[in-house]
Amino acid sequence: MACLVSAFAVALYGMAQHAIPFACSPLTGNEDLSAKMVTGINDFLIQETERRTSHRASHWQRDFSSAAAFNRSVSAQRTELKKLLGVADERAAPALQIATRNNNLAPYTIIEKGYSVSAVRWTVMNNLSAEGILIVPAKKVKARAIIIPDADIEPEAFAGMLKGADTGSALVLALAKSGVEILIPVLINRDYTYSGNPSLDRQTQQPHREWIYRQAYEIGRHIIGYELQKIFAGIDWLEKRNKEDGNNTIAIAGYGEGGMLALYAAALDTRITVSLVSGYFNAREQLWEEPIYRNVFGLLNTFGDAELAVMSWPRRLIVEHAKVSTVTHQNAGIAPGKIVSPSLSTAEAEYRRAVALIPSQNRMSFIKPDQHFFSAQTFVALAKAMNVPFLPGNTYHSPATRLSVDWVSIPQRQERQVREMTQCIQQELSVCERTRNRDFWQTLKGSPEEQAAVKEQQRERFRNVLGKLPIPSVPFNTRARVYQETEKWTSYEITLDVFGTEVFAWGILTVPKDIRQGEKRPVVVCQHGLEGLPFDVVNTDSTQKNYQVYKGFATRLAERGYITFAPHNPYRGEDKFRVIQRKANPIGLTLFSVIISQHQRIVEWLQQLSFADAEKIAFYGISYGGKTAMRVPAVIKGYYLSICSADFNEWVRKVSTTERSFSYVFTGEYDMPEWDLGHTFNYAEMTALIAPRPFMVERGYFDGVGADEWVSYEFAKAQRYYDLHGLDTLIAIEHFAGPHSINGKATFEFLDKHLKKQPGTKF
Repeated sequence: MACLVSAFAVALYGMAQHAIPFACSPLTGNEDLSAKMVTGINDFLIQETERRTSHRASHWQRDFSSAAAFNRSVSAQRTELKKLLGVADERAAPALQIATRNNNLAPYTIIEKGYSVSAVRWTVMNNLSAEGILIVPAKKVKARAIIIPDADIEPEAFAGMLKGADTGSALVLALAKSGVEILIPVLINRDYTYSGNPSLDRQTQQPHREWIYRQAYEIGRHIIGYELQKIFAGIDWLEKRNKEDGNNTIAIAGYGEGGMLALYAAALDTRITVSLVSGYFNAREQLWEEPIYRNVFGLLNTFGDAELAVMSWPRRLIVEHAKVSTVTHQNAGIAPGKIVSPSLSTAEAEYRRAVALIPSQNRMSFIKPDQHFFSAQTFVALAKAMNVPFLPGNTYHSPATRLSVDWVSIPQRQERQVREMTQCIQQELSVCERTRNRDFWQTLKGSPEEQAAVKEQQRERFRNVLGKLPIPSVPFNTRARVYQETEKWTSYEITLDVFGTEVFAWGILTVPKDIRQGEKRPVVVCQHGLEGLPFDVVNTDSTQKNYQVYKGFATRLAERGYITFAPHNPYRGEDKFRVIQRKANPIGLTLFSVIISQHQRIVEWLQQLSFADAEKIAFYGISYGGKTAMRVPAVIKGYYLSICSADFNEWVRKVSTTERSFSYVFTGEYDMPEWDLGHTFNYAEMTALIAPRPFMVERGYFDGVGADEWVSYEFAKAQRYYDLHGLDTLIAIEHFAGPHSINGKATFEFLDKHLKKQPGTKF
């Protein structure tokens, strides 16, 4: 009996396969294709990281014949690195203030035998300053240094000055007694006290470093870049001091997060003559596992820690392998990430890789102390490299002269630094539109032919901003099965290969039954939103979950005679899909790099269907699918029309502003920032890339994703472009009295108008 039932089932399945009106293999099994897709993309990105990092050598043509020749040979990489880190703003003239009772700093100067310590602030840019302490030796200054603590260590603690805070190294003060003037900056720490906007009564648990990172990333700035600017401004001031007394040595040393900054600074600034990196140097291929505030877009394509180390040649670099305190970020609403002590084996391997890149005159050393960071062995090597006679010894402050936390006013200083950096970012956010006007809108001039050529250049530029993958070229390897059938239509579950079998496209194709022999019908690709599935947009059961959002719009359109395809986009699984963005960013890719490739495949497949009109394939997406409606058709010209529902916005501001409660800086959606979109492409610019194809926005008045004023402002710029180019009948917006949902009225009419040969008729 079991054999008979099995044979009957196979026979029925064969009949169903025979009824499928396109070439395919059977789609079998009951696995979760959404989860499989997310897993496959994650695996693909690990392989892509390995592939890209193995080709780093192609980005370099180093010339070690002299220091000048070397600096010329790596100048392009220094320019690239500055851009990736957001070191983009002009610094102010060097100026440093010693704290007094009248300058709004926590004032103190302590004079000890052999040195003095003062609270200081120095100018970085017109709207950004740095704070820290300055240690001045009593004897003649022989060299100058910036020493950078880990993010959660205050400068006073680093120098052993706080009661009960002997976490710093006594050797910092010993170095000062030996004749080194030392500047120790405050870093933005990992607390979250000031990660919010009190005026909106909105507070987050994001570490301060993530709070700054999230705002800055969208506009091409970075907390790493801002802190490097503080260091470079400190070097500006120290260099001025050197010129006054005839010195020429400027050293930099850092531990933990400070070690990261020291490594970047030494790679970028040739005024640094010797550098020490402690508790940071390592292989970086697992950068996606570290805290998000260390995420640097495209870094790993060109730079690992070895490449950064070599950039300091022929200057002296000391790598100290030291333990760091474990940092774990895993609270709700923040990006998960972890800092652990570098593995000795991987750190040594990365160091050996750096040494192998230098043909001769290696000026690097690797130290493995048996004690914690900034060991005597390390500081002896540092002092020797600075040509300073070193006098180690017990130089901690006596208890009588140590500071209390209240006296130093450390919380107020950290608040000033966080608020000031936030203000700096928000000011840049308010003016980055000027750059878009210059680099995008002002280029669209000349004859239609000239403008078309410029548009293609801008399209390629946009694709590179999102992160470009090769156009898929493997066979479709179409697999399909019947999903549902009614008297009006039949739907099929489809998968297509994109990059091998790991990255694939999946969706539901719905085909009306009244298509005549030889007829070719328009296709509407109907895209779900965040955490959605293809089933959600075809479901017409009003009692089912998500119906009130999607209202079965793919099926409703099929019942109007359209072929519809409901693809799956991989933004499902909460942090599981957000890891895609984390893995993609360090190699210059994004989640949309993959989605674009999937849709390229979908469009090509739809175009070859015998019953589909290859020239009339429209896109209609809601929410995260609305984000797709802006980005994918702007790149893929095979989409004839695009409708953005429940997403069109002044996108850059929505991602970065701290002044609106619906901003993504207050949510757990840490995947939203896209590197430097603020200076390149907002939604109006994306719409211009869609033109001259039809474009429409569907906007509910009660949709909390944005403000109507913002939507109208951004749409007005897009409409102006269409109007001035004689395309006024091809753009539209519908406002309706509803929430975050498909309305399906004016948008359906828009589809009929532009896809049907005779509007008002069936087909």
